[in-house]
Amino acid sequence: MPEKHVATVIQDLKGFEDNLPNRIDLSYPIAVLLDYDGTLAPIADNPAKTKMPVELEAIIHKLAQNPRVFLAVISGRGLKDVQKQVNIDGAIYAGNHGLEIEYPDGSRHDYELPKEIQKNYTDMVAELKQKVEKNGAWVEDKKVSLTYHYRDTPVELKDEQKQLASEICKKYGFRANQAHEAIEAKPPVNWNKGEAALYILKQKFGDNWPQVINVVFAGDDTTDEDAMRALQGVGCSFRISADPQIQTFADFRLPQQAVMTDLLKWIAGAYVS
Repeated sequence: MPEKHVATVIQDLKGFEDNLPNRIDLSYPIAVLLDYDGTLAPIADNPAKTKMPVELEAIIHKLAQNPRVFLAVISGRGLKDVQKQVNIDGAIYAGNHGLEIEYPDGSRHDYELPKEIQKNYTDMVAELKQKVEKNGAWVEDKKVSLTYHYRDTPVELKDEQKQLASEICKKYGFRANQAHEAIEAKPPVNWNKGEAALYILKQKFGDNWPQVINVVFAGDDTTDEDAMRALQGVGCSFRISADPQIQTFADFRLPQQAVMTDLLKWIAGAYVS
């Protein structure tokens, strides 16, 4: 059974050079599965303001053009939103924590929510907007999941508002997860970033994908732990966190988002150069 632990920290390119050659067999292609916010791009005060660092963006475009590198972005954002932000041809995009997946040829896989859950979602959005969309907080409605952002709410009001938002989400049967200055509400179905990652890998490489492909996953949030758990023992995953004692399913911890550039640089050096 997968277990959480305090992961080994990697702080720079040398750390990847020291640790990854023993984990990744370069004779096999590599699947690179990545979160967006806080992973490919630093967290911003507003989701619309996020942007990938110039060097990281150049490297990931380079990776996407290599036939031995398979790229997928699995984000909590809505599908069209994350596609717009990343804008890399040839990648698979999974939005809403994997509830909607689109392939490079335009084909899709959408997790069909039961009618009752769809109605509860609509009612939940309406109540959140009525009761807690105030004092700088706002509801990001992604049609099947949502994020309640309270980053700009005055400090003395944050706890009360986020607590009420969480209670409203749970009242309608949705899972309320803590994110960066936000509450993420996901539908009560057995589908998450981990299930999405496994589905994408099986669709692309078959049921025996662990025998034919290397897999790397990186993320920075609690929802990314679902993918880290699913891939523990069959992939190599990285949790971005400044907390040296954080318990994670990931194999390694990256202390800040900037170290992602070094991870992608190592992959590019191994597969592209």
